[in-house]
Amino acid sequence: LHYPLRRQRQMCIRDSPHTAGKYHARQFRKATCPVVERMVNSLMMYGRNSGKKLKAVRIVKHAFEIVHLSTGNNPIQVLVEAIVNGAPREDSTRVGSAGTVRRQAVDVSPLRRVNQAIYLICTGARESAFRNIKSIAECLADEIVNASKNSGTSYAIKKKDEIERIARGNR
Repeated sequence: LHYPLRRQRQMCIRDSPHTAGKYHARQFRKATCPVVERMVNSLMMYGRNSGKKLKAVRIVKHAFEIVHLSTGNNPIQVLVEAIVNGAPREDSTRVGSAGTVRRQAVDVSPLRRVNQAIYLICTGARESAFRNIKSIAECLADEIVNASKNSGTSYAIKKKDEIERIARGNR
């Protein structure tokens, strides 16, 4: 996990999370995409939000302001800590032979850990903002802060623990 994050922290801290880069053109090119932009792209999911990148950029910007006001730390550093804490280390996969399928515990690759952590953080913020008075930016800020503190109230931390518990049972 630390290799892709270290590389992203070195070369990909930008003032705007909108590079308009083609990060899907080659296999591992998305590892060079800034972490904040990947968070923005992950927020642009579910039909009614797809393609609305400026809206997602605005949400992340407001969330970072809330994170800075609540913690007093650099919001990008808090996001990196949330990604490190919210990434599952072990997962289970389906292994089939001779018609029987069973689950086998496997280690998670660093890039998939980053992908899954970003996905879980965005999903938790989206679910907590649904039918709620709080805005999506406030929910995203809460999710990032809770995940960086390794708090049990964070959706990403709960799902990570669940994934690792299932993998532990499939060893």
